[in-house]
Amino acid sequence: MQFNRSDFPAGFVFGAATAAYQIEGHKFGGAGATHWDTFAATPGNVVNGEDGALACDHYHRFAEDLDLLKDAGMDAYRFSTSWARVMPDGRGAVNSEGLDYYDRLVDAILERGLKPFQTLYHWELPAALSDLGGWTNRDVAKWFGDFTDVITDRIGDRVHSIATLNEPWCVSFLSHFLGHHAPGHRDIRATARAMHHVNLAHGEALARLRAKGQDNCGIVLNFEYAAPLDDSDAARAGADLQDAIYNRWFIEAITKGTYPQVVLDGFGDNMPDGWQDDMAMISQPIDFLGVNYYTRNLVTQDADAQWPGLTLQPGDLPQTQMGWEIYPDGLHHFLTRAAKNYVGDLPIFVTENGMAWDDHVVDGAVDDPVRTGYASDHINAAKRAIEDGANVQGFFYWSLLDNYEWAFGYEKRFGMVHVDFETLKRTPKASYHALKAALAR
Repeated sequence: MQFNRSDFPAGFVFGAATAAYQIEGHKFGGAGATHWDTFAATPGNVVNGEDGALACDHYHRFAEDLDLLKDAGMDAYRFSTSWARVMPDGRGAVNSEGLDYYDRLVDAILERGLKPFQTLYHWELPAALSDLGGWTNRDVAKWFGDFTDVITDRIGDRVHSIATLNEPWCVSFLSHFLGHHAPGHRDIRATARAMHHVNLAHGEALARLRAKGQDNCGIVLNFEYAAPLDDSDAARAGADLQDAIYNRWFIEAITKGTYPQVVLDGFGDNMPDGWQDDMAMISQPIDFLGVNYYTRNLVTQDADAQWPGLTLQPGDLPQTQMGWEIYPDGLHHFLTRAAKNYVGDLPIFVTENGMAWDDHVVDGAVDDPVRTGYASDHINAAKRAIEDGANVQGFFYWSLLDNYEWAFGYEKRFGMVHVDFETLKRTPKASYHALKAALAR
């Protein structure tokens, strides 16, 4: 990789990220059903009907996986805590096995000299709460606050930082308007409510954390570069609307207490009554911003089509296994834009960045030069953002392990470590060894 650790400021954090449902093995330890279990059990929703019941069995193998982080010279591990593992019905009874598991995990992270970066929620809503409307139900904010209290009382004294939510656009728009993720709705009213309630839940969780004296608390937002397909008014309008839905809705709510008018116009009277009264709760000060970034799309809009009338397509740059265009300049754009327009000197972490590739073990090794180049180029984009004034303090590769890639099942491999999903054998890829060498230099 074309960088050295010494190219970055002292204390800059290098790590890798994972998510509970994608790696742990949800059938273990008394965890309750999630809406991903029911979504995956419905034909056509997930490749091969696969779910996270076993995944990578990180539940039993976390020591081995944490050793991979330590051996690579990384500084931190970003992980998430499963709501349904801790509270199987999402509220009420607490599963002591779940709390004990996260106790062991955090202790093991610390024992290896790694900093635990916790994310409270990474998409696995307890199925019992989904039955009650899930993210469309305003009560979800209180339910999430109660979960925040339970898990923080157990491990909050030892984690380095806490992010409330991961990628609220995916939790809300992708899952309630486009229907690609659980719960699989395609309903504008459900979308408007979910997009507001996910922000409200962030605010509620942050208030609970502050009441406990927790610091170093923030949120992880995903950003995707939206460029006009051509020089037409339709393309410019489309790119602006896509940017508003995907990017500005969440960062502006959290840092400014406002929503983009162009999206409110599209939602019309589908927003929940009195939503304006929640904006002060939503826009409480955060301690850091997590930025997830993967790709860009070229956009145009058909103004005569049903809202939002957007057409998205990749440009002519190389693409990953997901069909996502590789565009490192987009990461630089969002890091500098966040600093300039939204968070100022607040610490920013690249909390996810990575790519899927059709990796195979050959003679005991995995050669993945495209991923090595991808990671190197994006880490250097973060370096350029620092040089341009953004207070970027860390970079987490997504993901440490090949894992359950949601609606894509186990086909798409994002890991720097290959996982054989039959034997569960871990094989570090060439990109892992390249990052290890860069961090050692």
